[in-house]
Amino acid sequence: MSPRTHAADPDQRPVLVLVAMPEEAAPVLALLEDVQDVPVPFSRGVAAARGTSDGRPVLVVTTGIGMAAASAAATWAILSASPSLVVNGGSCGGLGADVELGSLVIGASFTGSLADATAFGYAPGQVPGDPPRYAADPALVAAALEAAQRTAGDTPVRSGLMLSGDAFVTADIADPMRERFPGALTADMETTAIARTADVLGAPFVALRAVSDLCGPAAGQQFHLELDVVAEASARAVIELIASRP
Repeated sequence: MSPRTHAADPDQRPVLVLVAMPEEAAPVLALLEDVQDVPVPFSRGVAAARGTSDGRPVLVVTTGIGMAAASAAATWAILSASPSLVVNGGSCGGLGADVELGSLVIGASFTGSLADATAFGYAPGQVPGDPPRYAADPALVAAALEAAQRTAGDTPVRSGLMLSGDAFVTADIADPMRERFPGALTADMETTAIARTADVLGAPFVALRAVSDLCGPAAGQQFHLELDVVAEASARAVIELIASRP
């Protein structure tokens, strides 16, 4: 089955869910019906499957880790499937000092954590030719917040700036990153690349990821949750968002 199966009918355009790892795709696929694998034109690292949620088509693509992998897989999926919505799910690192483990975070804006052209007058994180930050549609952010709150129980739900770059944010680089990006909530290796791809291809985009690790935790502070726990929390909120769309 090709991702193009539903693209010709505007009412049947799929929601595209992008995650980095198979462990993040599994709980999304477990919540869908009629799941079938979709062939992909990649030699490694990318997988795709289509299913339905209450009759609505959903295409789940595992992109692989990192900005380049995410850009390549997102470009293919958006051009192939013409999705009605692109959702980035899965896990992320908590960067903000007040971000708690397990928190569900909805991205309101996105920029690069490592890009630095400030010597030429660009903002921290801004790649020349790109805007200082990519922004999600406020209506989509509000809908994602409501969906996350319905599934989160006592888990905190936040919205704000997400950072992405091709480096795992260890304690030694977390504090300088916080100084460069005051108020940033999370760090990961894919979201900003997907936000950029969706923007240039004209696809609505929202990110809804759960915090699995704290970047630079305080002494004695718990800093890690198992990936399957946070991936399931993100998946429930993503499916709730899809179900709540008119």
